[in-house]
Amino acid sequence: METKLSHLSETLIGSEIVKLGGEIREKISQGEKIYNYTIGDFDPAIFPIPKALEDAIVESYRKHFTNYPAAEGNLDLREAILSFTKETEGLDYGLSEILVASGGRPLIYSVFRAICDKGDKIIYAVPSWNNNHYTHFVEGEHIVIEATAENNFMPTADSIRPFIKEATLLALCSPQNPTGTTFRKEELEAICDLVLEENARRSEKEKKLYVMFDQMYWHLTYGTINHYNPVSLRPEMRNYTVFIDAISKVFAATGVRVGWSFGPGFIISKMKAILTHIGAWAPMAEQKATAYFLKHNREAIKQYLANFKAEIEERLRKIYAGFIQLKKEGLAVDAISPEAAIYLTIRVNGAGKYTIDGKILKDQSDVTAYLLSEAKLAVVPFYAFGAERSSSWYRLSVGTCKKEEIAEMIAKLREALVKLQ
Repeated sequence: METKLSHLSETLIGSEIVKLGGEIREKISQGEKIYNYTIGDFDPAIFPIPKALEDAIVESYRKHFTNYPAAEGNLDLREAILSFTKETEGLDYGLSEILVASGGRPLIYSVFRAICDKGDKIIYAVPSWNNNHYTHFVEGEHIVIEATAENNFMPTADSIRPFIKEATLLALCSPQNPTGTTFRKEELEAICDLVLEENARRSEKEKKLYVMFDQMYWHLTYGTINHYNPVSLRPEMRNYTVFIDAISKVFAATGVRVGWSFGPGFIISKMKAILTHIGAWAPMAEQKATAYFLKHNREAIKQYLANFKAEIEERLRKIYAGFIQLKKEGLAVDAISPEAAIYLTIRVNGAGKYTIDGKILKDQSDVTAYLLSEAKLAVVPFYAFGAERSSSWYRLSVGTCKKEEIAEMIAKLREALVKLQ
């Protein structure tokens, strides 16, 4: 019997990543060795959280911090976050301008809910993480910009400009999930100028254009890459920018669930009101532990980050070098030089080729399945992040990558690609 439910629930788009994850688990359960680079997470055996944070969490539970936290986040945690953010990024915000929640997701949801009405134009580039789903949640109008390899899959001011009029929200992320790439200073400045120009054009009665700036990975940049944010580049953007941040990625603490948002107080207060009804608080003990960790372990944090970043960067660069070697050998692959986060953007262009048994890889989903079955390589296609179904680019995550397996993985990939005709 078919039961009618809400329009929202019946029109939700299934997750390609979840689907792929099911296929991976099935192969692993059958005893196959899979090089699983799909997960935007960390293997705690390889990348544990900082010992000082772990100890503080355990101690907080022993002190029985198990009741409800403050709706906006505990005072000591908000003070510690603001102090840490001012020291590390130079951003100076007040206590009424910050909101704590259980990671970044509820905060992103509340940004969309607080700012956007049904039918509002929401601009986001693809590939990007979940902007399409959050736009669907609020019944916004999807204004989708297809980013290109020429711009390292980052949106540009020129690509945004044609759609800026009457838009309500511009969703940006840097360093970006899924690409691991970042905004250059000049390009982000140009986007900020575009937003400021548009808001100056609008009357006092019109809703302004706001920017959600997801910088979850901002500590994790490599080589000569620098992180930039709208407010530091253009102080006037403070009135229009809502930041998303957390301990999730910077301290390999995805399951600890402590995230925060800071921005204009009038938006933050509405986000707080929304989350009060949802109850997406970070747990009390984790809040107390994070507050203590950020306040009293600045040197330990620097040491942790130095080692953590070095380990991630080494993996990214080794895999990148492997792909470039395959490209030099004439195989249909490519990769973008690592910049940030835990992701490498790779390309496997196998659509239209035939397998050794004469089966044609009709489209990119066939290529994805071939990589999994023949190379034992699991990566997430960009079409899972809203890009065109024909896109031959992928996200490769190194959060669960063992260094000693990289050469082995590249060799298996070479074998699989050589078989294609």
